[in-house]
Amino acid sequence: MTDTGLQRKTSDRRQGMPQVLRDRLPKDLNDPLLRNAYSLIVNAGAAGALGLAYWTFAVRFYSEGDYGRAAALIAAMRLLAALTAFGFVGALTRFLPEAGRMTGRLIGYTYLVGGGAASVATVFFLSTLNMWGSNFSGLNGSGLAGWFLLSVFLWCVFTLQDVVLTALGKATWVPLIGIAVGLAKIVLLVVLAPVFPDTGIFLAWTIPVAVTVVPISIAIFGRLATPATTRDAHRATPRFRQIGRFLAGDFPGTLFILASVYLVPVLVFAGVDARTAGYYAAAVTLVGVFDMLALNMAISLTIEGSGDPSLLAGKCMLALRRTMMLLIPLVLVAALAAPLILRLGWGPSFAEQGADVLRLLALASVPHAVIEIYLGVLRARSRVRALLALQSLLCVLVVGLSFTLFQFYGITGVGLGTLAAQMIVVAVVAPGLVKVLRGARARAVEVSPDETPTLVMTAIVDTRPTPDGGGR
Repeated sequence: MTDTGLQRKTSDRRQGMPQVLRDRLPKDLNDPLLRNAYSLIVNAGAAGALGLAYWTFAVRFYSEGDYGRAAALIAAMRLLAALTAFGFVGALTRFLPEAGRMTGRLIGYTYLVGGGAASVATVFFLSTLNMWGSNFSGLNGSGLAGWFLLSVFLWCVFTLQDVVLTALGKATWVPLIGIAVGLAKIVLLVVLAPVFPDTGIFLAWTIPVAVTVVPISIAIFGRLATPATTRDAHRATPRFRQIGRFLAGDFPGTLFILASVYLVPVLVFAGVDARTAGYYAAAVTLVGVFDMLALNMAISLTIEGSGDPSLLAGKCMLALRRTMMLLIPLVLVAALAAPLILRLGWGPSFAEQGADVLRLLALASVPHAVIEIYLGVLRARSRVRALLALQSLLCVLVVGLSFTLFQFYGITGVGLGTLAAQMIVVAVVAPGLVKVLRGARARAVEVSPDETPTLVMTAIVDTRPTPDGGGR
């Protein structure tokens, strides 16, 4: 290690993580990996903050029962949309950056197939409502059921749009859209409270998304996809057979991941009363912000790693370091101050009933972040069999342990099961991740770990033009 590296490490210890991050931010923004990831993280952070504000307003303008039932409806909508939307996220992040002439067609097919499949799944869900408990009984009416079906389709497209914008070099649009939608939700939440006391929370959550999807889709197909097609017209486009093989391995594995993230809350909501559903929903809402941070970093890692596989190891190290630098302080605050956070945001009953599950879910987000980063590496390498194996293992452990412990310890058991499952899986992926990180260190000869990102950034400056004339 050079003297400069030693001096920098000593200086970093004196300054502390926040100061180090501020000092490095200008350099980080020159790296497409971190620029895209930070844009997505800002979106996740803004959406998380606005989401927390939304739910804290909701518990003040609506009853605890209505709060719990609305949380159940939104969880079901997100599960049904995610079943297909997130199934295509891996393929979009892997192939859209190199789609060339078929950029617009790939996006369009993904929207139609994803949204259509989500709609079919929703029809099946609505036909089996008697199996899902009283928290979903409001969907027995044709009016709300019809809006629920449309909302699932629109949420599917809305989810895919973030990935599309990122792959097209417009990740900075994502937080702007997210903030606008989040603010509109809060306004509608208050406006609809006296008119729709039973369904206002769900309507306020979904109406802004419906208003946003159409103009953004027009912008994507009319402005963004065409320049990308022209710019990369000389490149060989991926074949549908190649994409199909990737989906055959990644899509089933993604379904397993979705089950571990979205199915567990729906199962909990189906087995508890409306008040307890609200207590669990508050904890899930808070920790969801942490999980999105790691997921967004993994998406950016896959996009940039697919473009230049030789630099994937260095990018993995960079993504992991930055993720932990951002995540660990948040987790510590949530774990140590869980009762205070819930009391201030939701009230004394939430603090009493939900603090333990919040602590456990927050701690589980740290190993989950490590797993997400490693899955991002596997996607960039098209290691579909390894993806499927790890995702299925995570699903079986999270759903199995959470559901089992839920029977004995209630919602706290769900937190215990989730934490135990994530720890087991991170132990499984650790050897592979260490091997990847050793590859990054081997490339950074005579350079300290803190200097490695700078070395990576210098090597991967992307000068391809975008519609606005800047870098990607």
